[in-house]
Amino acid sequence: MSGVKRVFVEKKKPFAVNAKELLEEIGGYLGIKTITDVRVLIRYDIENLSEETYKKALTTVFSEPPVDDVYEGTFPAGNDDFVFSVEYLPGQFDQRADSAEQCVKFFNENETPVIKTAVTYVLTGTVTDEEKNRIKEHCINPVDSRQAAEDIPETLVTEFKTPADVLYFDGFKDMPEDKLKELYDSLGLAMTFKDFKFIQEHFASVEKRDPSMTEIRVLDTYWSDHCRHTTFATELTDVKFKDGFYKAPMEATYNKYLSDRAEIYKDRKDKFVCLMDLALMGAKKLKAEGKLADQEESDEINACSIVVPVEIDGKTEEWLVNFKNETHNHPTEIEPFGGAATCLGGAIRDPLSGRTYVYQAMRITGAADPTVPVSETIHGKLPQRKLVTGAAHGYSSYGNQIGLATGYVKEIYHPDYVAKRMEIGAVIAAAPRSAVKRENSDPGDIIILLGGRTGRDGCGGATGSSKVHTEESIETCGAEVQKGNAPTERKMQRLFRRPEVTKLIKKCNDFGAGGVSVAIGELADGLKIDLDKVPKKYDGLDGTELAISESQERMAVVLDKKDVEKFIALSNEENLEATVVAVVTDENRLEMTWRGDKIVDLSRDFLNTNGVTQHAKVEITSVDENKNYRNEVPTCLESLSLADALKANLSRLEVCSQKGLVERFDSSIGASTVLMPYAGKYQLTPEEAMVAKIPVLEGETDTATVMAYGFIPKLSRWSPFHSAAFAVSESLAKLACVGCDPSQARLTFQEYFERLNDVPSRWGKPTAALLGALTAQVGYKCPSIGGKDSMSGSFNDLDVPPTLVSFAVGMSEASKTVSAQFKRINSTVKLLELPIDDETGLPIYDKAMELMVSVYEGIRNGKILSASVIKEGGAAACVCKMAFGNKFGFTFAQGLDKQTLFAAKEASFVVELADENTYDGITLGKTNDNGVFIIDGDVQTVDELIGAWCGKLEKIFATDSGKKAKMPYDVPLYKERSIFVAKNKVAKPKVFIPAFPGTNCEVDSARAFEKAGADASILVVNNLSSSAINETIDKMVEEIESSQIIMLPGGFSGGDEPEGSGKFIATTFRNPKVKEAVTKLLNNRDGLMLGICNGFQALIKLGLVPYGEIKEIGEDDPTLTFNTIGRHISSMAYTRVASVKSPWFSSVNAGDVFAVPISHGEGRFVANDDVMKKLIENGQVATQYVNLEGTPVSDMPFNPNGSVCAVEGITSPDGRVLGKMGHVERKGNDLYANVPFEKDMKIFESGVNYFK
Repeated sequence: MSGVKRVFVEKKKPFAVNAKELLEEIGGYLGIKTITDVRVLIRYDIENLSEETYKKALTTVFSEPPVDDVYEGTFPAGNDDFVFSVEYLPGQFDQRADSAEQCVKFFNENETPVIKTAVTYVLTGTVTDEEKNRIKEHCINPVDSRQAAEDIPETLVTEFKTPADVLYFDGFKDMPEDKLKELYDSLGLAMTFKDFKFIQEHFASVEKRDPSMTEIRVLDTYWSDHCRHTTFATELTDVKFKDGFYKAPMEATYNKYLSDRAEIYKDRKDKFVCLMDLALMGAKKLKAEGKLADQEESDEINACSIVVPVEIDGKTEEWLVNFKNETHNHPTEIEPFGGAATCLGGAIRDPLSGRTYVYQAMRITGAADPTVPVSETIHGKLPQRKLVTGAAHGYSSYGNQIGLATGYVKEIYHPDYVAKRMEIGAVIAAAPRSAVKRENSDPGDIIILLGGRTGRDGCGGATGSSKVHTEESIETCGAEVQKGNAPTERKMQRLFRRPEVTKLIKKCNDFGAGGVSVAIGELADGLKIDLDKVPKKYDGLDGTELAISESQERMAVVLDKKDVEKFIALSNEENLEATVVAVVTDENRLEMTWRGDKIVDLSRDFLNTNGVTQHAKVEITSVDENKNYRNEVPTCLESLSLADALKANLSRLEVCSQKGLVERFDSSIGASTVLMPYAGKYQLTPEEAMVAKIPVLEGETDTATVMAYGFIPKLSRWSPFHSAAFAVSESLAKLACVGCDPSQARLTFQEYFERLNDVPSRWGKPTAALLGALTAQVGYKCPSIGGKDSMSGSFNDLDVPPTLVSFAVGMSEASKTVSAQFKRINSTVKLLELPIDDETGLPIYDKAMELMVSVYEGIRNGKILSASVIKEGGAAACVCKMAFGNKFGFTFAQGLDKQTLFAAKEASFVVELADENTYDGITLGKTNDNGVFIIDGDVQTVDELIGAWCGKLEKIFATDSGKKAKMPYDVPLYKERSIFVAKNKVAKPKVFIPAFPGTNCEVDSARAFEKAGADASILVVNNLSSSAINETIDKMVEEIESSQIIMLPGGFSGGDEPEGSGKFIATTFRNPKVKEAVTKLLNNRDGLMLGICNGFQALIKLGLVPYGEIKEIGEDDPTLTFNTIGRHISSMAYTRVASVKSPWFSSVNAGDVFAVPISHGEGRFVANDDVMKKLIENGQVATQYVNLEGTPVSDMPFNPNGSVCAVEGITSPDGRVLGKMGHVERKGNDLYANVPFEKDMKIFESGVNYFK
């Protein structure tokens, strides 16, 4: 008989958000109207768990009585129901199962459970076999999942076969060419056959032996386009320009490039013309002219790095600011969730490996139309809708969990991205320069592998990204998609933020493309790597897999031998594994051993050749002079009246609102965000750039970084040369709009082009784009100091649009930042056009920069009240969006033509002026307070236009759940303050803050308490072993016994798994020792507790709110569950203080309204009428979501999650335990400056004052 227990958990009907969504998708998107009901159950198979722990976990870990039904063994279903289950493929990371295993160990640290999960779908209705298959295809992505068997297995313990010895290619060095070609074809390599022959020659003449399979795979990875930019390093032997329009400026730019490189390289023979040289020439030329003095000089190529002055509490320090853009186009195309998640992870680990703390991210993506029916999906591709929603979920889930604020999100739509999706993550990071040392690896130095374990996921990711893709290749690259493990990434970020750690590190490399072979292989010229020491997720991996697996969340760190023990101990403090895996030698060879055999033994010089230098010819085609997209009125608007065109323009895919997408990304964590993504009291004006304060751990700073992007694909389809120049211009202009000096900016580029093959006209596209970008860099005197090329944007005969995205980064001050929404009624709004040279079609760079600087200065001196940069949608779209934030109206000037209003005059400005005479430009009109738009005598309301703007993507990225929350009672203001007085007074109360796996707000919370006068103590919960769990429990008890306040911070405890938030924390606090310590703090020592977001979720699942004690939870108890909209929501919520009974609200009054950042997926407060009535009568409803008038409401957006009676926070009966969703700890000067209302509830000050 099987020892496996099976449990099914199903959300009760009112909370079954996923089931309802799937029913709507099956009917609306798949067009199958006969399905009448959908149920979704989580299936847990559990082995090696004691009966006692299993019973405890059943209604705490696996399910929650208020919202879940739980079934043991089987569940009820109709005889005719269509039932199937879906599980991850073996080797794919299952966060739900992983978190469940970790969770139950806190009941009993000696348990060694094995848990596997699946999702079971139950569909009621009549369906054909063909329809069943379509539904399954919709629910199962074969790249990472499969249909699960319904039988309960005998055991869950996997028996892994012992892998065979690594294969050697006998006879390889002497193989005739035809046999060598056969072998090459059979291996599915990314390298060319010329490279393969080059390897044969090397082994025949130098090594005088045959290579191992591992050596071939390592070389294929090392030399892949992804790792070594081989396309960008291909020598361009013949560059021709076809006769036609704009040939002269393109050819002149190329000739100037040739003369500049001759001057810079002098007589160097090792430099040849290639795309990489073109990409670097702007920075090299400007550096030679002394215009790049702020760049950090280092051998470590982790990210773009500049040295900046940062003022902290009036003193100036030197800091490093790092920035980096990264793509994951291929993985996201085939597995949207994992691909997009690891896109961000890869971007983060570049600056992180440079020992800088990543604090803000930007996400720029490219997709085809996601609104088209599923029937239009190209064979061999996922539907666009599934791609865009899955990728958004993956990237946001990862970023939100690790606590990285995403300050700007934009999806660029163009039909040609159907060839392959574009997924870019751009990040910005900083650290005090004194905390970072840069040294070389010396013989005898030790290399440590830090972080995650190695699995089969990601084997060949680099080579996969570098291959040409066809329908057939998609079938075989499933293993090439890495899975992200966000809690581990968060731990590494914490570790690398500690100066005592970073000062030990001589050199570091992240495990991106190529795994061990590249991450460790690049750290020194001579290396001995012991693959047997590489920690594994599971057995059965052979030497080749260990060498090239790209499993995520790993770092390779070079240390002096004397610092190894200290580094491992510090890593363990952060709940991280750190393992010695390699030693630096003086032999100039890369050696790897496995099971005692040397399976890699390669010369460093040979590795560094990067294979055979390839050669290509280039032909740059001419441009159609009559189709300059910057001057075109979109065809769909040509025949309409101005009023109709105004409205239709807003609902164009390129222009419409993406708020439902943007809100999925936490934009406020870290308490550094200066501008929320949407401005104004209605939060409807999209910002032009992201701005964040430098992430100081102590003191206050006004120093801020700014990042913006530029790119319009339709302009690039017309001319890659011009598009790149205008992309740079747009990114710089956006900096000026928020009050950042564009003349001091630094750039980084993302190139994304089709497979070039050996076709000169295809090579002409990136060549032209880089020439255009070069003119802009030199013209604006703003160098690009980094970038990322991805040259595989083709599928069969489809190609992505020629893509060069420019990212601009500048330094600014938070207090001088200005947002994009209109500020005043009756102010004049003008169009300031970017000056263009008629002969070249390019910006007149010196005059264009003068204009940008004048806008920046106007923002700073108050002459310009708000500014926006023209992109798709033209000046008209800018005006509308600037008005939406505060729902201003606008009266357009008479006589404006469609080109002025609707052409995508990229990088021109729309400005709101304090005095209409201060800037010359085309007057577009004036703001009005009537809430109407008047154009050519026609009148439309601002709400009508907002409806047109928001409607296009509502079915893809919803902004409104369409549901009203239950509001059974009004909540009167409770004005009586608590008479409870702390008998145990203390001058500086101590606050205990536990940081669980997945917690991400502990630093913000500690800073808030310390600023309020408390002493904060963060304890990282360590669960790497049973003894570590025991030790953690004892430490927690010690901390609680010596503290006056327990703070449970926000985050995603255990990744909000198993299926529900706060379970990890709640399970730990149910440990008898911890429970007793908490009870004594509250009952005997007058202590306080505060839980925010994830902490509130834990408090309510423990019973601490609303009951004031840890108790068993029943089905009638209140809880927090999934938002009615079925996704994460990040925005500023307006909340009022409903009761001042709690000592936490002693500094505010009942009825006060605040704007507080929220960021959660499970913030919906639910309670039955009886419970609700008691809470209201007892003054336990602390805070409520309200509209702009301060009235609690039932619907979105002001009640963001559908909470009963609009409840945002509740307390225990005496008010000493407070749980609330809004992140009041994310506070500071000049944060969220583009949203009105007071931001600080003084909760932390009130908690501290209670003990004084």
